[in-house]
Amino acid sequence: MPKFLRRRSIRGDPTPEKDDPFISVMAPPENETPAECEARLAAEAEAQKRSDAIDEEINRQRIENKKAPKSVRVLLLGQSESGKSTTLKNFQLINSSKAFRHERASWRAVVQLNVVRSVRLILDTITEAHASSSPIGNSSPSPSAIGFPRPRTESVDSQTLQPKVSSELLKLRMRLLPLQQVEEALLRKMTPAGSAEFEATHLSPVTNLPYKIRQGKFREIAINSTAHWKGAFGRLIATARASMDSAADIDFEDPNDPGVILHACADDITKLWNDQTVKQLLKAQKLRLESMAGFFLDSINRVTALRYVPTDDDILRARLKTLGVSEHRFTLKAAGNMVSHDWRVYDVGGARSLVSAWAPYFDDLDAIIFLAPISGFDEVLLEDSSVNKLEDSILLWKHVISNPLLKDTQIVLFLNKIDLFKAKLEAGIQFSEFVVSYGARPNDYESTSSYIRKKFGMLFKQNSPVPRVYYSHLTSMTDSKSTQQILMNVKDMVIREMLQSSSLV
Repeated sequence: MPKFLRRRSIRGDPTPEKDDPFISVMAPPENETPAECEARLAAEAEAQKRSDAIDEEINRQRIENKKAPKSVRVLLLGQSESGKSTTLKNFQLINSSKAFRHERASWRAVVQLNVVRSVRLILDTITEAHASSSPIGNSSPSPSAIGFPRPRTESVDSQTLQPKVSSELLKLRMRLLPLQQVEEALLRKMTPAGSAEFEATHLSPVTNLPYKIRQGKFREIAINSTAHWKGAFGRLIATARASMDSAADIDFEDPNDPGVILHACADDITKLWNDQTVKQLLKAQKLRLESMAGFFLDSINRVTALRYVPTDDDILRARLKTLGVSEHRFTLKAAGNMVSHDWRVYDVGGARSLVSAWAPYFDDLDAIIFLAPISGFDEVLLEDSSVNKLEDSILLWKHVISNPLLKDTQIVLFLNKIDLFKAKLEAGIQFSEFVVSYGARPNDYESTSSYIRKKFGMLFKQNSPVPRVYYSHLTSMTDSKSTQQILMNVKDMVIREMLQSSSLV
């Protein structure tokens, strides 16, 4: 035994052989042969060599990161269906256009799923109307604490009856039931075990399909952000030349391609969407499919074609709900002679249950892009049918801007979905009916959008921990041309602010 260990034992300290866990773990095995000892020592030396190499690589990366320009960290925030994923797609379209070309096969499947979802909503409405001919009541909305009325729990005047569903419409519904197989096939391929969830829903006793549409409850897939669903629909490219073709990844010869059934049902889907009874049913339910994300019923012949390839606009319009947080990296060139920067854009789930997931990303942020879909002024949340969507956006806005951790973070507000907002106003929907504080002002886009903009600005001034400037834009994320210009301006603004805070400009 070494002298220092013997001295400890003589003084009355516990013997190391008995109580020191490291000695017992590191001790060679009993009855070890010389050959086994040599092999063990060689393995330990090899393990040490790998460990030293890993440490060296970590140190190298640390040194490179110190020399490289600081990454720009941007967080996309907003409620569900506010347009965060579409904003991210626009970032990709600006800076990673090749990625769009190679993902068209996957987005083709999402468009197909969106078509089926829209058709299923109509079929469920028909089923409910056929099952019950009772009138739909009406309750007057009561104002909420911040000037928004509580959403109606029912849809139309108590004297209005549901339109009668004809036998022809019921036959059309039966012919379209095979679309359920399309949905199931797409979901099986898109969602490996544990990578998806569904919204809570009530099923129709007739078709076993979800039918509580008035309460905003329907079956919608939600993909985990870590799931590699995009790789499920492509195919290997045989040649480099083929990879330049945007349709090369799509296997049009696949006998199980869901597009075959969709193509066969295209005429019936068109008849369903153009049926006057269906339009009356949807109007009675206050269900505006054309204002929902992922609406393609106005392009059925094109998107159900056997060799359909999604366009960039189709990909921007496609709706796929995501769960969790996803990080995306881009190398963006700055204006003038400024150096390029590595951007990290975080897309955080917008469901109410995921708001707490935002907090870990508040540290060391450079900018937050907050998306508020102003077209939701007459809609309610899927998670809570008693909460107006615009009211919820305002509450989230107050929560973000009042957070002391974000007092030095640049805030960019996108008042989004102005195209749908304009369409609703032009259709005669009264803004003041849902935002009672608006009063008797004109029901036009300029007046209403200006009012909303001032409302958000006033809240920012009242709730910000310190006086600061924020930037706001009226946007439509599905308009790629105007959105790209806005994002380029935001990009340059963020970098300039970073340089100013570092006293470099």
